This record gives sequence, structure tokens and C-alpha cells, in this order.
Amino acid sequence: MDSHNPDASIPGSVSRRRFLQQTALTGATAIACSALPALAQDGKVVRKPTLAKGQVPMAETLVRYATALKYENLPPDVVRVAKRTILDTIGCAIGGYKAGPSQIAIKLAGNVGAKNAATVICSGTKTSPDLAAFADGVMIRYLDFNDGYIAVGTGGHPSDMIAALLPVAEVAGRSGRDLILGTVLTHEVFCKVSDVQNTRGLGLDHSTVTGLAAVVGVARLMGLSERQFVHAIGIEVGGNTAINQGRVGDLSNWKAFASAEACRKAIFAAQLAEAGMTGPEPVFEGRDGFFNVILREPFRLPKLGGPDIPFGIMHAFTKRFPLGQYAQTVAQAAVESRQYFKDPAEIQEINLKISHNAIIVMADTPDKWQPQTHETADHSIPYSTGVALMYGTITDEYYEGQYLHDKRLLDLVSRVKCIHSPEADRVENEFNLCELELVFRSGERKNVRVEYHRGHWKNPMTDLEMEEKFRLLARRQLPAARIDALLKQLWSLEDVSNIGALVEMTHI
Repeated sequence: MDSHNPDASIPGSVSRRRFLQQTALTGATAIACSALPALAQDGKVVRKPTLAKGQVPMAETLVRYATALKYENLPPDVVRVAKRTILDTIGCAIGGYKAGPSQIAIKLAGNVGAKNAATVICSGTKTSPDLAAFADGVMIRYLDFNDGYIAVGTGGHPSDMIAALLPVAEVAGRSGRDLILGTVLTHEVFCKVSDVQNTRGLGLDHSTVTGLAAVVGVARLMGLSERQFVHAIGIEVGGNTAINQGRVGDLSNWKAFASAEACRKAIFAAQLAEAGMTGPEPVFEGRDGFFNVILREPFRLPKLGGPDIPFGIMHAFTKRFPLGQYAQTVAQAAVESRQYFKDPAEIQEINLKISHNAIIVMADTPDKWQPQTHETADHSIPYSTGVALMYGTITDEYYEGQYLHDKRLLDLVSRVKCIHSPEADRVENEFNLCELELVFRSGERKNVRVEYHRGHWKNPMTDLEMEEKFRLLARRQLPAARIDALLKQLWSLEDVSNIGALVEMTHI
């Protein structure tokens, strides 16, 4: 197989990809045809609402759930995982504070004042809540190190939405318990919708789901009425459909920041609804609603978390390495395989058996073998494999200039072959299987198989490991004593009376 053509090991994958691309543009698939009536004789598409008689619109279902959910009803293990998630996310934001894109977002935020201003984490900049959310979101996502979620058609990073929750909680005077509740709620919507909404197959970015989940959490923290809440969802969903082009080929800054934009829009949508603006109804089931026009078919919302129903946040995972989620098992396998050699020059070939989705997301083009940008490198399975084999770890420093042009490293990366594994496809809704084979110049072969990477909810990091990760990131900006105080406050988040005090503790 040609290592620069991952499709070579997937018969028919190119035609399938073209088929999906054509689907996204024209809707001319069997699924689309069954969901949408044929063209009328006058050339106009005839669509019908998908809302059945007596059916509660999905927006109202989400509103009823969100307004009924109380902190006191959250199981202790859910509260604990939420606190770990918030701790991890703030650590990632501090670690990404000085990055170029973060500074751009902070500068833009600083150009805007607001009567009810929110504070950008780390910088202390006062601005409008939506711009604070965008800047926070850029910092959170820059390192590609915050949590992930595996789903049938979407997946993504539900903790991105903490960027929307922090400024709203601060301005509204909300407590640590409110932030925990908002985090559980946004994760719940994101995870359950991702379980059934196949956006990737239609060429949509997962931030399309981020916006929906974020507006639910934001509206809850703002205390919107049920009608305002429904309108906020309508405004957000009606105006936030993001395309996946930002995640293919040579990647730009926008790969990471589409979710930050979705969070910004979520806050503005909720503010509009609070002020009396109405939104499209029913935004999902209407004649030209989200189901008909965007997804091409409706889906049934799964049961949401509660008694006897697991919360989605319990099945999100923590990242051990700052790179895309499909590469977590790959990187771990590469690190574990270092026991079999002393010098990478001994390796003739690296064969990775991984899922089809892993290939099309993180090994889809030649750029992934010779990345030119930070964003392409941290979303490259071949490159991350080479780094882990050569250095025994991966940090964001390996995504910068000197490494991207290191001939010895790139020579090792060129020996990586990504091979489609039907077994990995079968299990990908639970874990990202990686089978790594090293073929040495001596003819010897060694194999490493990783199913549940360290940080997966079935192989979770300990609290101590979470703290170590936080300290590694936070010490770039904060002295040890400040880090200790911030960690103490995060572990006792349920006792924080005002989120503004917590945000202040992150100031550089």
C-alpha cells in the first residue's frame, strides 16, 4: 500500500467519498430520496413537516429536560466526573493562552466593552459575554487536549461548551454547583444527539451539535422562561450549521475554533431570546427545518440522563496526548512499542490497522505525512506515530517548525502505513482500536494492540494523573502556589459561591 494514499488499502473508498460529497451537495441518495419527496413537475422540492400528531417538538423536549434537571438530583459519581472535566478544560485553556490564535481572540475581545461584562480567563480582559466565550473557546481547543466523545456519526469535544458556560455563569452570579449542572447538561445534549445524528456523513462539522448543546446550557444558566428557551434553540439551530471542510486536508486555525464560534453564537441567541426575539419553530421538524433540509431525515432523540439512564458525560474520555481522538490509541501503542528497539533507524515499516473513520479524519491526504501547520500535525496519525516512536511522548512543541522540517523524523513518518481494519470499524462506537506492527530491517516483527487508551472511561486517568496534566499545562503561566490554590478550588467547586471568583484565579 502507498503510505501517502491511505485509500489504497480501502477498496472503493474513493468512490464512497465522492458519493458522500455528492450527497452533501445534492442530497441524491437513497436515504435522501426516502426522506424527501421527489421533485414536483414544476421543479420545486415538495417537503412536509416531520412532526407527527401529538408529538412534542424536540426543542420543547430539551427545554423540559433542562429546566427540570437539578444539581441535587445528580449522582455523586456524575458530579465528580464533571469536576474533573472542568478542571481538565481550564488546564487546557491555560496551556493554550499564549498561542497566536488565542492572542488574536483576546485582542479582539478587548476591543469591545459591555455593560454586563464577562472576564476572559487567564487574560482578565473584560468584554461582552459572547466574545469572552469565543476567546475562552480558542484557548480551550488550541492544544487539542480537552475531552472527547466517540459517537456513530459525529463525536467531538463536549467540554468545548464550558467556554460558553463560564462567562454566562460569571455575569449571572452563578455558583460552582450551577457550573457543574451546566457542564452535565451540555454534555448530555451533545453526547445523546451525537449518538444518533450522522453529521460527518453529510460533510458537517461537529460544532453544529456544539451550538445546540451550548445554547441549552446557556439558557438554563440565564434562567430563561420555557418560551424564551425554545426561541433561543430555534435561533441557534437555524443559524449555526457548520461545514467539515475545516477538518480535512491541510488544516487551518479554524479546525479547532469552529466550536468556539458555536459557543459565541449560543450566547447571542439566548440573549436575543431573553430580549424578546423569536426564533423559527419547529426548527427541527418543520417543512424546511433541520431534519428535512440539513440531515435529510429525522432522528429519534435518545432517553436523556436520569434515574436508571446513564449521563453522557460518564462516557466522555480524557486525552493523555494533545492530538486528535482517533490517535490516542495509536500514540499509546507507539510509546509502548519503544521497548522493542533502541534506534528508530532499525524500523523498516510501521503498519497501523485502524478504522475507516480514523483514516479519513487523520490520514486522508499526503499533508498528514508532511504537515506544514500545527493544526495538521496534531490531527495526523502518521506524524503522531513518528513522534511517539522517536521521542517516547507527544507534546505540542512537536507541532512547531523545527520538528515539522526534521528530515530524520519525516523519514520515519514516511514509513507509516495506515491500513483499514474491519474489526476497528465494528468496535469504533466504543473505542478506537489500534493494532501497530513494527517490521524491522532484520526481518523481525513486533505487534502492540491498544483498545482502551489511558483516559478512556473504561481506563480512566486517576485524580493524581489529572492533577499532573493540569500542572504541566498551568505551570507555563502560573507559579506553583497559584496552581495549588486553583486546584484546591476546582476540586471543591461545589462550594464556590460565585464563578467570577474562580475565573479571577486564572488571571496571569
